[in-house]
Amino acid sequence: MTNEDIIQAVTAMLEELLGADPDYFLVDIRIKPTHNIKVFLDADQGISIAGCARYNRALYKKIEEAGWFPEGDFSLEVSSPGLDEPLKTGRQYRNNTGRHAEVTLNDGSKLNGVLQSVTEDGIVLEETKGKNKKKEVVAHSLLFDNIKQTKIQVVF
Repeated sequence: MTNEDIIQAVTAMLEELLGADPDYFLVDIRIKPTHNIKVFLDADQGISIAGCARYNRALYKKIEEAGWFPEGDFSLEVSSPGLDEPLKTGRQYRNNTGRHAEVTLNDGSKLNGVLQSVTEDGIVLEETKGKNKKKEVVAHSLLFDNIKQTKIQVVF
């Protein structure tokens, strides 16, 4: 089985498992050459360690039963994407509305601002330029097709 086949099969398994809890959703699956399967889950109300462990156990059992790795030479990690991972799904964007984000566009330019709203086709990012009396707020309407990546920024 190729990695792409495994990703599709694991996605199907996860969709079945996640069907019982609509709060959780799949963000991404990655497979390293050492058969290390990394699954990133998120939830509308935030994901817990206990939730990750529950899905890890259930998914591990299904992968073992599938017999893709006869020697059992695979590892499985189920976690939340974390702040260092870019947003991948519309649901993630919606869950992060009101937070500071850095958006990298396809042309390499970057915008920093507050994620104001999310639509089917894109986002509105509110950027603040200047300070005090020269302060200007600019709303950028960005299509997902023009966004290379979006990362949430922690502001202190």
